Amino acid sequence: MKLGEYLVESGKITTRDVERALVARAEMGGLFGQTLVKLGLVSEADVANALSQTLQIPLVATTDYPEEPLIISGLSLDFMLSNSVVPVAADGDAALFAAVKPQDEFLIKALGLALDKKVELHLGLESEILNALAKHSQSNDEQENDEAALDYYADDQEFIEHLKDLASEAPIIRLVNQIIHRAVDLGASDIHIEPFDDGLHLRYRVDGVIQDSDPPPASYSPAIASRIKLLANLNIAEQRLPQDGRIMIRVKGHELDLRVSTIPTVHGESIVMRVLDRESIRLSLSDMGFHEETLARFKDLLGRPHGVLLLTGPTGSGKTTTLYAALSSMDAEALKIITVEDPVEYQLRGINQIQVKPQIDLDFARALRSILRQDPDIIMIGEMRDGETAQIGVQSALTGHLVLSTLHTNTAAAAITRLEDMGIERYLITSAVNGVLAQRLLRTLCKVCRAPSELSDEIIAEHGLRRYMTAADQVIYKPTGCPECKNTGYRGRTGIHELFTLDHTMHEAIVSGADATALHSLARRNGMYTLFEDGLRKVAQGVTSMEELLRVTLDQQDESSGSLSETVIEATA
Repeated sequence: MKLGEYLVESGKITTRDVERALVARAEMGGLFGQTLVKLGLVSEADVANALSQTLQIPLVATTDYPEEPLIISGLSLDFMLSNSVVPVAADGDAALFAAVKPQDEFLIKALGLALDKKVELHLGLESEILNALAKHSQSNDEQENDEAALDYYADDQEFIEHLKDLASEAPIIRLVNQIIHRAVDLGASDIHIEPFDDGLHLRYRVDGVIQDSDPPPASYSPAIASRIKLLANLNIAEQRLPQDGRIMIRVKGHELDLRVSTIPTVHGESIVMRVLDRESIRLSLSDMGFHEETLARFKDLLGRPHGVLLLTGPTGSGKTTTLYAALSSMDAEALKIITVEDPVEYQLRGINQIQVKPQIDLDFARALRSILRQDPDIIMIGEMRDGETAQIGVQSALTGHLVLSTLHTNTAAAAITRLEDMGIERYLITSAVNGVLAQRLLRTLCKVCRAPSELSDEIIAEHGLRRYMTAADQVIYKPTGCPECKNTGYRGRTGIHELFTLDHTMHEAIVSGADATALHSLARRNGMYTLFEDGLRKVAQGVTSMEELLRVTLDQQDESSGSLSETVIEATA
């Protein structure tokens, strides 16, 4: 009989409680019994008694734990802590342990091999096992004659319980929920909770721009951090090292995937939660803001049977979303598509997606070597981070695979020199790489409150807008602000793109040793629109403002595009 069924028949919980716990377990992870306890539906003792009955495994009573820690040679404290197991009795031939998961065959075998004696596991309450392990830690400290360390661990145990109590208080639960709900209301991509000397700061990144929000009381900082770390299955006692986790939660009808990152600062733990809304993701290339001509050329590159297609841009420029949209446009039933990502942000139907796990040495390079034996047609590499990954990606393209990946460079042409820096020979680059797409995200003007601003012929000519505007229509738009856009003047974002394709003349320039600047100039002469020029098209169309284009592409301006200055901002003000 299953644990849930036993508890229902015993009258401890209802069928509805079981359903709630299953949903919560899917979101938080962990054991089903632990989830029931966290939700406050049953006590830890009730779960332990039920498990004892359903598993037919005896339950270790509180009085059965020895007063003094039972030290067994060959058994490390780290192993016991990581597996939630502690010895309660032992003699020359056998040893009895209390464990949170006594049915774990691996644990039984590991203990038997380590101790070379018969091992028996009984069920123990997690809290009692932790208390017993605390005694083991104190004993280790005493053996090392380090009284300060002993006192620290004892205090630390009390501190852990204190943090758990804080995180379980109703006001803190409501506050953390409100912070997440606020992110959904704002359409935020990131939540920043930062402690400073003047208190706790709460900020949201909306459409790529950080916005301040009313901060919670500074005294709530430890409790908020503990609550978020508890939801993300992180170690709430560890405040000296960075940690990463995730929270799966449903808010206002939205399935949210929160990627949690914590780092220690001089004033406490800084927490950032990246908000991935599975229901609002746009996986259509036509919705990415591509110009018709650029989109047609990009689809042509996607349709090639082999080669490397790279996407470049800074963090948060939408590279991964564009890659997902590209994969979604392909026929996953007719093609074998495999991805290697860190992390897997969205799950795509019909596509094999691999999550990189550095802690077990499953990195990009190792995964790629195995992928090639899976007979794929298309390989997507989340990011080319090192020379080995780039080398395998190029070799995969040369052996008949289409390889999609991202690279951190400012311009599309700079991707060529970046690959060379990573150890890829230029003749291999010309043989393997089909094209490079550079991308940025611009905030789009609020259609409710945007205001027209007419420019003079001189300003239009000076700043390169002439080729995108007609003589009759010399109006661009500027932001003003209204309740619809929360007085920012902008609502949503769109992409601007720079597509660098490698043709015969480009191959000759690359092999001859041309640098990124020369390659960029040659591509422009061959008809490539730069990021800045694509942005000018959107300014002329009234999609975005000149100020926004300046903010995002300040490093992309060149003499041929015109040097945007304060003049145009003043003209549109």
